[in-house]
Amino acid sequence: MKSFFGTALLFSFLPLVSADDLPDPEVVSTALRKANDFYVSRLASHGGYARSWKRDLSLAFVEGRESRTIISIQPHGTTTVGMAMLKAWQATGDEAFLKGARGAAKALIDCQLESGCWPADFDFEGGDPEKWWLRQEVIAGVTEKGKQNNSSTLDDNKSQSALLFLLELSHNPAGRDDIELKDCVSYAFDRLLAAQTKIGSWAQQFSEAAPADGIVKKAEIPSEWPRIWPKEKYTGFHTLNDGNLQKLVELMLRAHQLTGEDRFLESAKRCGDFLLLAQFDGPQPAWAQQYNAEMVPVWARKFEPPALSSTESLGACFTLFEIWLATGDEKYRATIPAALAWLESIKLPGDKWSRFYEFGTNKPLYCVAETYELTYDDSNLPTHYGFQPDYGGDKIDRLRSDLGRPREEVLASRMAPDSPERWMKSARNVRSKVRSALESQNEEGVWLDDDEISAELFVKHFNAMTTYLEGVRGSRRP
Repeated sequence: MKSFFGTALLFSFLPLVSADDLPDPEVVSTALRKANDFYVSRLASHGGYARSWKRDLSLAFVEGRESRTIISIQPHGTTTVGMAMLKAWQATGDEAFLKGARGAAKALIDCQLESGCWPADFDFEGGDPEKWWLRQEVIAGVTEKGKQNNSSTLDDNKSQSALLFLLELSHNPAGRDDIELKDCVSYAFDRLLAAQTKIGSWAQQFSEAAPADGIVKKAEIPSEWPRIWPKEKYTGFHTLNDGNLQKLVELMLRAHQLTGEDRFLESAKRCGDFLLLAQFDGPQPAWAQQYNAEMVPVWARKFEPPALSSTESLGACFTLFEIWLATGDEKYRATIPAALAWLESIKLPGDKWSRFYEFGTNKPLYCVAETYELTYDDSNLPTHYGFQPDYGGDKIDRLRSDLGRPREEVLASRMAPDSPERWMKSARNVRSKVRSALESQNEEGVWLDDDEISAELFVKHFNAMTTYLEGVRGSRRP
């Protein structure tokens, strides 16, 4: 395999830096290709990817399921692996990376639901084609779904990451003439926009358009709320949990950048308006994880009580900031400082937060491991859920710093490097990550986590090497 650098370019690069300063771009290019080829030739199932695999490739794993041929639509899986391959092709021009990205895209096209988006995972060789009502069936003439499932999910960045990857590929020169791809993206956006509620939010799952009517009002902290899990179905609530709305807004803003269509920016603004309504007034200017139709915070799963949520509040702040950047409308920025001050006031020792805080008191709320009974005691927590996340104070500090900068300055700082020096700085910034990727890659070209092949580590190391090669190439442009 011949690297995109070539001998002449490599010699012109060497006088600028010592061999010990930066990894050899030829070595990095070879490692990148080796990882890609193993994934495409040995791990891909119908073009898609699982979360992890047994080292002998006898079984693939996604969250909660396993099969030799299953693929994940939740990061890290088909969506983020495909996006990493697409970025590698953009950085290097190597057609092998484009082949992998197209395979991942084809898998997503073939398991797109009639409702417009995607489930959490899919097994083309298992019973899933019969379990789900696929859009491909509708195209083939099937008009009745029968007992098939048709619920698109937005939980954990599933459909958002799928559509973002397909959107990027469809606006890349390699995908602009792909009618099937563009049709899939257009259909998905049409259905996703139709699922946005009147108040501007989305539910965690949807199978049809949101009702045209609905309550539009400011959320209020309830005077009383149920302390016992009611076992109520929660997938139809207004849901901030796990970044649902944050990732949707990022998707809509990117779609607006690429297409120029006002409907995407308007959708992001409507979601921002919902976040302003969902933020509580008074001394607790924060957000809950989910709200019912009356804008009352409610239970979701048995370990997700009605409460103020530090995770979702921080995510809402970042989301409003991005909408402000895109629009310049000060109303989206105005409420962020109060929320950040609240977050800093309720921080626990050790630079951690509780996921949940009680209305009115700011007391941390937890669940007992065995019973899931609500408690203020953190000595016996379930281990499957992050009850005490560590966001790192730098996230809050960085956002507060950006809030104090002119909008034009923040936008300018996000532009791609515009000089050889800035491109080289980009490469230098990831050199330690690239060294780590090279040192931990095994002889087959993959990265292992507890003796399993890990798609998460693939995406992490693959993206670092791609950024490095892109930076080095940019530094050599006239």
